[in-house]
Amino acid sequence: MSSVTRLADRQETAHRIASEDEALAIARTLAAEFEGGASRRDYERALPFEELDRLSASGLLAITVPAEYGGIDVSNAVLAEVTAILSEADSSIGQIPQNHFYILEALRHDGNETQKRFYFGRVLAGDRFGNALSEVGTKTVGDYNTRIAPDGAGFRINGRKFYSTGVLFAHWVTIFALDGEDRLTMSFAPRETDGIEIVDDWDGFGQRTTGSGTTILRDVYVPADAVVQHHKGFERPGTIGSVGQIIHAGVDLGIARAALKETIGYVRDKARPWTGSGVERAADDPLTVARIGELAIRAEAAEATLERAGRKVDQAQVNLNSENAVAATLAVAAAKVLTTELAIDAANVLFELAGTSATKRGLNLERHWRNARTHTLHDPVRWKYHVVGNYHLNGITPPKNGAL
Repeated sequence: MSSVTRLADRQETAHRIASEDEALAIARTLAAEFEGGASRRDYERALPFEELDRLSASGLLAITVPAEYGGIDVSNAVLAEVTAILSEADSSIGQIPQNHFYILEALRHDGNETQKRFYFGRVLAGDRFGNALSEVGTKTVGDYNTRIAPDGAGFRINGRKFYSTGVLFAHWVTIFALDGEDRLTMSFAPRETDGIEIVDDWDGFGQRTTGSGTTILRDVYVPADAVVQHHKGFERPGTIGSVGQIIHAGVDLGIARAALKETIGYVRDKARPWTGSGVERAADDPLTVARIGELAIRAEAAEATLERAGRKVDQAQVNLNSENAVAATLAVAAAKVLTTELAIDAANVLFELAGTSATKRGLNLERHWRNARTHTLHDPVRWKYHVVGNYHLNGITPPKNGAL
């Protein structure tokens, strides 16, 4: 490919994962490593460059590469669980690869054979894809001002992106831009490409170390064979949106697990029983016990729904038709609703049961609430209720887009 640059000469250092069980085991091992520094990284806003290198080297970022291109193409239930495991340890690290996996699914759908062989190969070698997708100042979050225009044998891209999650850690910047006919394209450019400026200006109060800042594109040149017609993925049944959303649900589930684990530990070891409760330990307070039980049951339900949604997405990928694609969309929407609400509630209950002393800044327990509140703003669930209800009540098929 003409888009092969010095990045293509990088030594292949990533481990080749052989099975889904191995992928889950590696995720748990990395999570144990990442968890210890998660609070400090959040507190200091220390970006996880070393952790992302470990993630790349582990082979986890290649687990969705199709088998015909050298990958193991894990089930989407496993992809969601890997995300949840990493997110329980550090939800910023869990979120960073979300766009990477979305891009791989879009490539699976609409890349040509040469593109698939090259870019899937780069992922197997350990390369990371970051996104330049969302913009501010447009009429809606689904509108774009960034443009791609012909220039000789290739194209030039101009625009400005925000929420560029993962791009600070990426080897490739994946740029979404409208062509002359207002069709959405997806272009791959090495991060060092002339005209790409990445600004580390993300200042959200949660998910603080995702590096979701600004990407400025000034006459960025991309060869023709680096451009994918992304709009085609939403002109027919597909699973691009379902894969993207099930990863978001996995992040939320991980945040909920982390908050619940912190709550249980604090109540057992530090919290005092309420006056008049008649118990010696906070962990024996029947109201506290019931509240923990409620969250644990909802977590089980969310996990089961997420796993079922993953199987629905698998079915749609194997036998892609309108019926299966809609079933996957609805199932993932349900999982996203449950995990969103669980994450926010679990982070709230942490303080409800732990008490005032748990709000000490040095403990940094509020990071779970900040992370839950920030991440769950992706693709608001109030519209997922509407999409699911409209389908069942009025027979309206869900729209085809990256948010469903």
